[in-house]
Formats: sequence, C-alpha cells, structure tokens
Amino acid sequence: MEKKTNGTTIPLIRLLPALAIGPSTWLGSYMVASSLFIPAMLQRLDSSNKISLVAIFSTCAMILCAIANMIAGYLSDRTHSRFGARTPWIMGGATVFALGMFFASFSTNVTWLFVTWMITAVALQFIVAPMVAWIDFAEEKHQGTASSAYGGVGMAFGNNGFAVIGALFLGRLKAGFIIFGLLCFFGSLIASILVREPSNIGQETPTVKTDKQPKHFKLSDLFPGWSQGGNYYLTLLGKTFLGIGNFLISGYLLYIMEDYFHKSTHAASTSIQVINTIMFVFALVLGLIAGPLSDKFRLVKWPVALSSIFVGLGALSIILLRNEFSLILYAVLAGFGMGLWNSLDNRLNLMVLPDKNRVAFFLGVYNLANSLPQAIAPIIAAILIPISGYSAVFIGAFLFAAVGGILILFVKNVK
Repeated sequence: MEKKTNGTTIPLIRLLPALAIGPSTWLGSYMVASSLFIPAMLQRLDSSNKISLVAIFSTCAMILCAIANMIAGYLSDRTHSRFGARTPWIMGGATVFALGMFFASFSTNVTWLFVTWMITAVALQFIVAPMVAWIDFAEEKHQGTASSAYGGVGMAFGNNGFAVIGALFLGRLKAGFIIFGLLCFFGSLIASILVREPSNIGQETPTVKTDKQPKHFKLSDLFPGWSQGGNYYLTLLGKTFLGIGNFLISGYLLYIMEDYFHKSTHAASTSIQVINTIMFVFALVLGLIAGPLSDKFRLVKWPVALSSIFVGLGALSIILLRNEFSLILYAVLAGFGMGLWNSLDNRLNLMVLPDKNRVAFFLGVYNLANSLPQAIAPIIAAILIPISGYSAVFIGAFLFAAVGGILILFVKNVK
C-alpha cells in the first residue's frame, strides 16, 4: 500500500461527521429530485411521454456529468488555495446546485425543466468528485471507517433517509425543489466547516506518471492500461452493474407503485416512505458497523461482492410474491445489500487506485458509477416496460446486480 501523498491528516472527530453530513445532503437532494421530483414533474407536464422523457433526461445528464466529474476531479487535484484543494469547488458546486433546483421548481414546460436540471446535475459533480477525496484525509488504518461514514452513514441518509421526507413533497413540488436545494448547500457548508481543510498554497501539483514526456496528449496518460489499472476498472464496472440493478427499481418506485401495484398517488407516497424507512435503518446500521469491522478483520472485497446477492434477491422478491409483503422483503434485502456495499466500496477503491497522486480524479471517475446507472437504467426500462412490463425490469435488476458482484470477485490482491 502506498503512503498517502496529500500530506494532510484530519482527526476522525471532525472528519467522520463531515463525511456523513456532506454526502447525505448532496446525494439526498439529488436522489429525491431525480427519482421523485423529476418523474412527478414530467408526469404533470407530459404524462403520455413520461417513460421516454425520464430516459432522455437521465441519458443527457449522464453524458454531461461524466465529463463534468472528470473535470472537477482534475481541477480539484490541481487547485491551491487558503481553503485547500477541495472546499472551493465543493461550495461553488453547492451554490449552483441550489440555484438550479430553485429555477427548476418554476418549470412550466419540459424544455425549461430539462435545461435547469442539466445545469443542476453538472453542478453536483463539483461537489461529488472533490468531497469523496476527503476520505484520503483519514489515517490509512482508519480509512475503512472513513469510507463507512461516507458511503454507509452518508449514503444511507442520502439514498433512503431523505427520500422518506421527499415523498411528502410529491404534491408540493415547487417547495420540494427549493428545500432540497438549500439542504444540499447548507449540508456542504457544515461539512466544509467541520473538515477545515488547511491551506495547500505552495504544495507541489500532482503530475501524471509517464516514462517519457509525450509530444502529444494520449488517453493512456490519463487512464492507465489494464495491467496497472485492472483492479480499479473491475471495481468501477462492478459498481456500475450493481447500480443499474438497484436503480432499475429505486428510480421507478413511483411508477411501480402506480402502474404495477395500481396504487393512488397518496398510497404510492406512503409505500415509498415505508420502503425507504426500512432501507434507511438497515443501511444506517451497516454504515455504523461495517467499516470498523472491515478495518479489524481486514476484509473488504468479499463483503462488497456478496452484498450484491441481497440486492438481486430483493428485486426477485417483488416479481415472485407481488404483494405488500414483497415490498417489505425488497426493502430489507436491498437495504442490507446496498448498505453493506456503500459502506465499503470507496475503501476498496482507495486500495486499488492506479495513482495515489490523483485521488480526486480517480475517485471522481469511480463516482460516475453513481450517475451512470441513473442514465443507463432508464434506457433499459424504456425498452423493457413497453414490451414485457415491469416484470422484465425486476429480472433485469437481479441479473445486473449479480454481474456486479461477480466482477468484484475478480479483483486481485485484496481480501
């Protein structure tokens, strides 16, 4: 394991709450908006085309976010300021995100909603890429705990905790957009104050490691070949596949409740709250214990890989039982699986980084596996639902989750 190169260690008493508060608020705001508010707004603006519009919104956001995420990580690694390398970009992104949510709330047509949402999604990447690099501020022996705070506790609140509150605003979308935009801003501010990233003025700027100085830029200078980066690419693909499996259901909960279980909007909102509450509890518990246990027993790869089984089985339970209990069972299994995965996957990624001099860049690219599934899953759903209905979506969710776990098992030199 390489020694940390950033030269900065933040005490856990400050770092852990920041790593929980920061991602919980940006992810919570984004997930509520993308999985609840945007679908609900599209249903209001153009109900007959809502499935295809969700796919278009998600695909375009994915393309822009993929580019923005790499740029944000690259710039963050090279930023020198009295507030450190990460904080200026985090707060700039949080400000634009809040403004984008505010303007999206006034959408009266699909075009306006599309433009404001694209701006909002891009702004989010300037929070995501720099903030995940905060994990590297922990001592190496505590990085599992730091990863668990970020991906376990933070994402438990982000993925599920705030979704319980967000469901209450399905009938008040304007207020929902504005409130969750402000939540992201103030959460990022509080997290930045807690970290108190020191000045890095005068520090050496990281460089890409190459044997010879190339005359022209080559993609291989940015992304190493498989021999050096194979483990990193396996974790990236594994997270992407699991994310697709998870988002095939989580991103369509509103439509599944209304179109598959034939619930009213009020009943659908109640069911979504129950599901997210259960998933939140499981994810939060695992977020608190998975990281410390991983640090103690030095196990990372196996629990990450096996967690995908629970997500896949949760998806199958809906189609096999197709009743209220199946929704509870899905929430329990998927909540356990995603809670375990989110707690440890960033720790696994830190262990397989191709270049520790570019932490924000590679962790930022890795975090594309959070946004890529939200673009790919709607495309798959838009193809499957008109042909085979939601049953095919549940089967697809199981298969994608299983492949994600299998890919992680091929990571070498990590237990």
